[in-house]
Amino acid sequence: MIREVIATGLDLDAAIEKGCSELGIERGDCSVEVLERVKKGLFGKIKSEAKVRVYVEEPDENEKLVLAKEYLLDLLGRLGVENAVLNVEEKENAALITIDGENLGTIIGRRGETLDALQYLTSLVCNRAKGEFYKISLDCCGYREKREETLKELAQKIARQVLKTGRNSVLEPMNPYERRIIHSVISEIEGVSSKSVGEDPNRKVVVMSNNPRRPSRGNDRRGGRGRRDNRRDGGERRDRRPEPAEEQEPTEHFSEEEYLKKLGDEALYSKIDL
Repeated sequence: MIREVIATGLDLDAAIEKGCSELGIERGDCSVEVLERVKKGLFGKIKSEAKVRVYVEEPDENEKLVLAKEYLLDLLGRLGVENAVLNVEEKENAALITIDGENLGTIIGRRGETLDALQYLTSLVCNRAKGEFYKISLDCCGYREKREETLKELAQKIARQVLKTGRNSVLEPMNPYERRIIHSVISEIEGVSSKSVGEDPNRKVVVMSNNPRRPSRGNDRRGGRGRRDNRRDGGERRDRRPEPAEEQEPTEHFSEEEYLKKLGDEALYSKIDL
């Protein structure tokens, strides 16, 4: 694909600089064709300016990317978003489209849900064209990077909590991209591990202790001994109540699935707000 412009100036240099400015490129990145040189009249007065064709050859834009951009701009317009700018970073069979502008909070949505929906719809539309699958990723005003940092901090916080309590924690549903961030952080922390459970769109990450604590259970024999001690010599009952039994670690051992089933979600999991 060739982008070009016809420009004029008081001399060739001025005409070329003007053409480069209109194309938004540096002078060394373009090609120049001289159409007319400066013509001077009597006493050196310029009769006509120099005219040049300034052009640059660029690779043809991927048809699927063109469809994605057209659809996205149309959709943003329908959502009332004006003057949005699309910046594209293209890779092999993939493109990251970043939406920049003002007052774009509505297209990000709660925890990026609206942005994810726009990404999904744009991907569907562009892949209607023939050819290999083309991956579209959407970002808006650097939201993805900020969200990634938030998730990393969350994973570290949950890992510390699990190490301290010995109890598992289940996070709220996340998309595959966000779950991978959590798994990546947890994999680098000793003493904890993670896995995904459930089905999309409600698939969640569970952060687990590698040395989980078992629920405490009372000691019946100690309680029975306490009842016998309540009697004084001669068989009278004593008013003093027995000391409460100390919590002890259970002697039973369960598999992880049996353990989760036995305790139930409320006893084992703490709800985490992202």
